[in-house]
Amino acid sequence: MSEEVDLFVIGAGSGGVRAARIASGYGASVMIAEEFRVGGTCVIRGCVPKKLLVYASRFHDEFEDAKGYGWTLHEPTFDWPTLIANKDKEIARLEAAYTSNLDRSKVKVVKSRAVLVEPHAVKLLATGETVRAKHILIATGGWPSVGKDIEGHEHVITSNEALHLTELPKRILIQGGGYIALEFATIFNGLGSDVTVVYRGDNILRGFDEDVRAHVRTELEKRGIKIITKAIVEGIEKVDHGLCVQLSDHHQQILVDKVMFATGRRPNVKNIGLEAAGVALNDKGAIAVNEYSQTNVPHIYAVGDVTDRIALTPVAIREGHSFADTVFGGRPTKVDHTDVPTAVFTEPEVGVVGLTEAQAIERFPKVDIYKATFKPMKATLSGRDTRMLMKLIVDGMTDRVVGCHIVGADAGEMIQVVGIAVKMRATKADFDATMALHPSAAEELVTMRTKFATRVREAAE
Repeated sequence: MSEEVDLFVIGAGSGGVRAARIASGYGASVMIAEEFRVGGTCVIRGCVPKKLLVYASRFHDEFEDAKGYGWTLHEPTFDWPTLIANKDKEIARLEAAYTSNLDRSKVKVVKSRAVLVEPHAVKLLATGETVRAKHILIATGGWPSVGKDIEGHEHVITSNEALHLTELPKRILIQGGGYIALEFATIFNGLGSDVTVVYRGDNILRGFDEDVRAHVRTELEKRGIKIITKAIVEGIEKVDHGLCVQLSDHHQQILVDKVMFATGRRPNVKNIGLEAAGVALNDKGAIAVNEYSQTNVPHIYAVGDVTDRIALTPVAIREGHSFADTVFGGRPTKVDHTDVPTAVFTEPEVGVVGLTEAQAIERFPKVDIYKATFKPMKATLSGRDTRMLMKLIVDGMTDRVVGCHIVGADAGEMIQVVGIAVKMRATKADFDATMALHPSAAEELVTMRTKFATRVREAAE
């Protein structure tokens, strides 16, 4: 046993890094282990590089729309290797910044896979060293799941590989209907690829409001993205001119250059020694924790996607911070997982906070719905065929706004601010009393005065 620390963190992603820095600030001796790159999924192979590619894909529309505003442009050209190289430079800069912040916080970083070997001991596989720790935090995140093995599964890529392709595929099939699948569908479509989305359910974006699901699907299909629902990929065969994909839908076959699966992520819990430490999993295969992120082993905690609560970076950061406040700051802190704003960076963008219409009807006896669809002002001169959607869900008994759903340009930026009002339990009257900012799309949020519908829950017999 060569070293002993107050806190050992397994995984240097967003949640683990925040926990390590805050704990060290409270005076704890902290070591953090990362087997890949500091920054975790979000910084290295998730939100940040994906958003950079989203920005790149949107220039296609900007060039087209400029004509309606009097600009004459030469035919633009796009170079995938340049985009990927510039993206990689930015990710390297961010990783260096994360590492520097840990150094300044006096957190010792070790580049190694770390495995629990007993409740208070962690082995570093790179060196064979074993470190004892008074407290251990598991923050190993999630990993793409490709489901059951199928014929030709070796030809499937995930979002990890999609960020490092050497060339832009002319034709790509993406299986999945959630955030990652649709964001990458938008990226590849905007950059010039022929995109097909295959999803096993009735419609894309399961779990979102039904109006949002329908609106986004219509808009994506307008852009030329082919969406096939109630089908799955059953096999992939490499042929002379690409990959032949066999679908379950009426034995349909599609010829593409790449096949990407974005069918969810699973908690990254394999081979990290949970059994040796006695840490229990829940029925979803995630680490089971209480409201303080504590496992069944009192001195071992877990935060972020590995716990399968809300798999969003800001949630992992808040959980990591709260853990440090609780264990080392003497301030027991729970994380409130309600009314968490989220965005889907498709084109058009989606921003959501609070309850869907269906969820609200289950919870409240009376629900008022306010809804508006309209052509955004920018599209009037550009001539682009697109519409925005804004929807407010209101508790009909208290007038409180319990949900807001936006589809359109800058929806993510808007929903962050709306999230403050929803968190503060603002009422529809509060929204109505707010002066509109004109001309803007966001003004619709405070000018929707006429109810679209009122839903009354039927009493149980």
